[in-house]
Amino acid sequence: MVPALLGVVILLINIMIWVIIIQAVFSWLVAFNVINTYNNGVRQFLYLLERITDPLYRPVRAFMPDFGGIDFSPIVVILLLHLLARFLMSLQLQAVGM
Repeated sequence: MVPALLGVVILLINIMIWVIIIQAVFSWLVAFNVINTYNNGVRQFLYLLERITDPLYRPVRAFMPDFGGIDFSPIVVILLLHLLARFLMSLQLQAVGM
């Protein structure tokens, strides 16, 4: 039971990492005017990505210094999520008995 639950949590962490990557790429595309934000569907999709990722970024942004317009919080959050996933993988392997 515990290894399966850990597997689901690891899967959710990996999905969050990909959501952060997608959000970062879309923010670059918006910054370089590749994506038209006047389209309602695009604007709603960007709003959804922001609502998903902002609770993860907010605590990191609170202690990071200002880098003058460059936001490194997605990189920090991805690294932290990756470390958490590796830790949970080791717990999962210990629970299985490998």
